[in-house]
This record gives sequence, structure tokens and C-alpha cells, in this order.
Amino acid sequence: MNKTIFLVADHGLAVIYFLQSEVVSTLLSAGIQVVVLTDEDAISTLKVRFQQEGLVFESFRTNQCEQYAQTVFPFLQRCLQMLRWVGGSKRINITALDGNYQLQAKGFTGRGRHALPFLRAVIWMMRRSRLLRRAVVRSQSLFTPHIYADLFEKYQPALVVSRTPGWRLDRYILREAAKRGIHTAAVTVGWDNPSSYAMNGAPVEYITCWSEIQRQEYVLGSDWNPDRVHVGGIPAYDGYFKKEWLISREEYFRLHGLDPHRKLLSYACSFETLHPNFPNMQAIADLVNNNELAEPCQLLIRFHPNHFIAGSRFEGERKKTIEYVKDMPHVHVVDPVSLGAGLAHYSGEDMPEKASMMAWSDVFLTVYSTMVVETAIHDRPIISVTIDTPGGWNDTNIYSLPLTAIGDWPTHQRFRQSGAGRVADNREKVRDWINFYLENPQADGEARRKFIQEECTFTDGSAGRRTGEFILSLLEAQAGKDS
Repeated sequence: MNKTIFLVADHGLAVIYFLQSEVVSTLLSAGIQVVVLTDEDAISTLKVRFQQEGLVFESFRTNQCEQYAQTVFPFLQRCLQMLRWVGGSKRINITALDGNYQLQAKGFTGRGRHALPFLRAVIWMMRRSRLLRRAVVRSQSLFTPHIYADLFEKYQPALVVSRTPGWRLDRYILREAAKRGIHTAAVTVGWDNPSSYAMNGAPVEYITCWSEIQRQEYVLGSDWNPDRVHVGGIPAYDGYFKKEWLISREEYFRLHGLDPHRKLLSYACSFETLHPNFPNMQAIADLVNNNELAEPCQLLIRFHPNHFIAGSRFEGERKKTIEYVKDMPHVHVVDPVSLGAGLAHYSGEDMPEKASMMAWSDVFLTVYSTMVVETAIHDRPIISVTIDTPGGWNDTNIYSLPLTAIGDWPTHQRFRQSGAGRVADNREKVRDWINFYLENPQADGEARRKFIQEECTFTDGSAGRRTGEFILSLLEAQAGKDS
């Protein structure tokens, strides 16, 4: 067809979704030129790692997008962003949207706080009125810059596919594409995306998602036409299903100085933007260090990329944790690895490290993160640890939410109801559930497999190919109309 597609991959997980699966290779094999728009500082690294004929990398121009957001009626843009982010239909579970409202509202300071009662009233109406939701979505097109005019002229793309339907800064390129009459589509990178972000930030014609569950969240919660929502699985997990990224247990244990004779517990930080993770890590580390578990164990802690933001409260928590465990011989730390310098502040993990950590853990622990899905793929026991800190971050300028309060968020609720893992909200429960799994390693295995089937749909490593073929079908349909 000799056509060009823009893929927006301004996030490490989007790079994994498109480039470490068969999505891009399927497009290239069909003779499509693929232009990946990504973080400018990461382009040189990505070229070395992924460059092949027909694949081009261009800057996403993050700085120009941020400048437009901050200089062109910034308060009005911010209000519209809040409305569409949390104003989804109440036909689905909206507990995550309520949490996002509180997080957003904390950023309205000074005179801006006077707008909150009005915004709350509009959100209340939006959740009950499809017409109002559509009006808010359409109004966002008033803010359409011309940041990518030269790229559109240079490549003449037939389709722009982004990692979201305009929820982030990708809203600007999608709006510009729509204004030029270029077709648009989106993919679903995150497990909780359809239930955590409501209405589109730009005109987007088609979207592909993980499962029928997500499809219903889009249709009922965000007014998508069901004929335009495709279920293609999750390409970023194909490597898990095909065991492409797995390091041998012996090599992985050597890598982190682990004792091959001790059981491995792993803890991955999550939800640290809303609440400290330190009490969780402290409890598990103490149980290991004091030999309070049914078998001799060791702990591997994986910090979140946010923990490496210089000067942040997250960095403070990381340093506090390292200081706390420095004299514990069986507690180890692994840092997340970025795909490139420009993506270091995102979750662009090194997949062999991440896959092997889950695969070789005797018990995996986190806070309801997407890694409960990933670990279930590896069929390892899972505990979601939700030990609260009184006052959260104890900062009046920061919105904190107790970890025990997020159990009814849609994805968290599904994890709990599936029986694929257990939840522990205090030190005693953490100890008891770890011991339970150490003594019953096959427990909940059937529930984990059912959970994965429902959440990921395709468990044979074919999601990348299926998603690539779906994108090609959009071009073919367009060609048929043009002829």
C-alpha cells in the first residue's frame, strides 16, 4: 500500500507495546512506513536498538506541547482536562475517577479553587448526560496547535495511532490530525486506563483494548461506539507468554547476589504518588530479617521510576528504605531500568529483569499494580499489601489516599473478586499470607489462569500480530472508501 503511519510512543510502556511486540513488524511486513514519535532524548538509543528498513523515529516535541498547555488559556485547558478526565458515565464503576478528581483538585490553588464548585456541578451532570459529555469532548478541539505541521507535510500519514485517545499530551497531535482530515486511532497500554481516564482528549475514530471487560468500560463509561472498539489483547505481554525475556534462575540469582537456598519474596512499589510504600517494605523486610516466616526467605525490592526523581518525596522514601535495610543481609534492591535516557522518568522497564523477578519469586507482593496481572501470567502467588501510614504523605499540599481505600477501584476489585491473590492490610496478615503460599505454592493457580484469560484474552503471544493486523485493516477500509 506504500502508506505511512504515525505511532505516538512518548512513554516507555508504549515503546514496549509497539516495538517489543509484533505490532510494528506486522506493519512493516505489509509495506507500511512507520514513523514513531517519541522522547527526543531517547531517539538515538531507540535507533540503535530497533532501527530497520521502513522504521523512522521523530521527536514527539514534548517541550512544545507543554509550552502550549501552559501559555494558551492554561486555566481553561486545565478545567477541560479535569472535566473529561473524571466526567465519565456512572454506568461503570467510577471509584477511580473519584480518586482522580481529588488528585486533580489539589492542583487548583489560589483563585483557581473558586472554580471547583462549578466544575463539580458539571462533572455531576456529565456523569448523567451523554450530550454534555460529547459537548465537553468537542470543545477541546478549540485548543489545536500546529506543532507537527512540518511532519504532516513531510510524511503525509494516512493514520495516526497513539498510546491513548488523547488523555495525555498526545491530545495535540491527534487534534491536529483530525483537523487535517487524517484518520486517528488509539491503543490501550494500561490495565486500568479505561476505568481511570474517562472521555477522549481528541477526536479518535477507533481504539483497541485488552479484553471484553475493557471494551465494555469504553462503551458504557466513555460512550464509544461498540463497533469501533476492537479486542486485541495486550501486545506488551506477548514476551511473557512466549517466555522470550526469561533469564535462568541461576543467572538471575547471581545477578542480585541472592541465596539459591532461600525462598525469594519480591516487592514492587506502586501507588507511591498517593501514599508511601515504606510501611509495606518495612513490614516485609522485618519478617525476613527476624526469621519470622515458615521458611528461610530473602527479599528483593523494586523501586518505582518515580523514586529516582531528584528532590522528590519519592526519592526521600527510596533513601529512607535503603538506609533501613542496609544491615539486613537478606534484603536486596533492584532499580528499574529505562529503555533510554529520555524515557528514564517513565516506566520503560528492562523486560528480562522484570520478567525474571516475577518468574523466580516464590511470593510476589505489591499494591494492586498492573504487575498482579503480569505475575499471574508467570503463575506465581500474589499478595497485595496495603498497610496505611496515618496521614499519608502528611503534607497539606499533597493529596494522599489510604491504600486500604482503593480496594474497590475497578481493576483492584476484579483482582480481589477473582481470587487470583490475597490482600494484607497489616503486618500480621502479610506474615500469614506469605506463610500460606510458602506452604501451598500451587494455591489459587486455577483462579490466576482464569483471571489472565479474562483480562488479557489472548494468552498465546499473538496480541501484537492481531493488533498490527487491526491497524492494517483500518488502512484497507480507508483505501476501499477512497477507491
